[in-house]
Amino acid sequence: MPMHGPRVRLLATAILLLAPLLSLAQSFADTKPSPQQVAWQDLEFGVIIHFGTNTFLDREWGDGTASPTVFNPDHVDPDQWARAVKAAGVRYMVLVAKHHDGFALWPTDQSSYSVKASPWLHGKGDLVRMTSEAARRHGLGFGIYLSPWDRHEPRYGNAHAYDQFYLAQMEELVPHYGPLTEWWLDGAGSAGHVYDFPKYIEALRTYQPNTMVFADVGLFDYGDVRWVGNEQGVIEDENWNVIDRHGQLRWRPVEVDTPLHKDHWFFSSQPDFAASLKSVDALMTTWENSVGKGGQLMLGIAPDRHGLIPEADVRRLAEFGAALKARYGNDRNLAAHAPVGEANVRAAVDNDPATFWEAPQESTHATLDLDLGHDVTFNSAMSMEWLDDGQHVRNYAIRVLDHGQWREVVRAQAIGHMKIDHFAKVTAQHVQLQILSSTGTARIRELKLFDVEK
Repeated sequence: MPMHGPRVRLLATAILLLAPLLSLAQSFADTKPSPQQVAWQDLEFGVIIHFGTNTFLDREWGDGTASPTVFNPDHVDPDQWARAVKAAGVRYMVLVAKHHDGFALWPTDQSSYSVKASPWLHGKGDLVRMTSEAARRHGLGFGIYLSPWDRHEPRYGNAHAYDQFYLAQMEELVPHYGPLTEWWLDGAGSAGHVYDFPKYIEALRTYQPNTMVFADVGLFDYGDVRWVGNEQGVIEDENWNVIDRHGQLRWRPVEVDTPLHKDHWFFSSQPDFAASLKSVDALMTTWENSVGKGGQLMLGIAPDRHGLIPEADVRRLAEFGAALKARYGNDRNLAAHAPVGEANVRAAVDNDPATFWEAPQESTHATLDLDLGHDVTFNSAMSMEWLDDGQHVRNYAIRVLDHGQWREVVRAQAIGHMKIDHFAKVTAQHVQLQILSSTGTARIRELKLFDVEK
């Protein structure tokens, strides 16, 4: 006999209340990245370059009152910047074309507050063009930071007028400096000000459909990538690419920004600047806690008053790049030497992120078995998940066969783009990556093993 009346209404109400929760639970696994996000995550390491009037005034935050005449470097060389950062393993550069003080590093027609009013190159310089061209000469991507907050521009007090001003500056930058890897929307200092972000993004997408927009989670609807929430170079806890804000789910990979000099984004002539240069060990820890946790590292670089990266910084970047290769270079991958015959397993240890091991279809747990051919000593593992179809691995373990018994050396969550695990040194011939739980078919691009000096 069919149900009707209050019982039907009660059941219908219960279903309606549960539906959002069921949909939410399913959608986390179903949310996938765009091809552009996948390509951006594969870049892994970029730099952001701060250079402007603050450089000549020993400031981190300009108030918009500095005279344009203070900007007068005598040897600007973005090719030197590109060479220096490329030696560290960097794949793209983002230039701060306008910081919060409003001083523009290109000859904008929207304001007199730019390099046109400076003595540098007799007011004919365009640092955005110089940097973009240098980046491409050295095989690096290029991006732009255009601060929404402008402490110099009088129109900032009128939201509509300022939106037109900002859009006009975007129209000068976005179409004319080649493909942009990343566009930075920094919300610092903007409390209470309402921007027309939909229009900003429309303007960007008209000319740059593949550019990744960086924004903090407060600009959830407009960003493609999100801020980590600190400037210490650390991803706290496990890293999930899909996040929920007010019931909306989005693929928002995380970017970690931190300066090469502790507490200094801009160059300073004060003695503490040289002393603040981070050590190779500190930079390695930062890399492991950002890229090594599936995030993007954006390292802050500060040219000096000549327009050059200081020689100490150049040396440190090269030292770090060498240390990174010595620790995690493909030639240090002990798993790559395994005599693997099975094509599915070989795809995970071939130093080629374009191939991947695939678990049985629709399985929620599986094991990647690796026979190294002989005893190998190692203390670190790097796992990489194929993310085109979403982030599926929820829990995993790494085990070694020790005197005939399987012993677990790692148990963790969330592999994502990359996950580096350290553990006590072991010697073993047989290794397993166990997918303890996954939402859908797990696919592993790389399983690398390293013997890391600590």
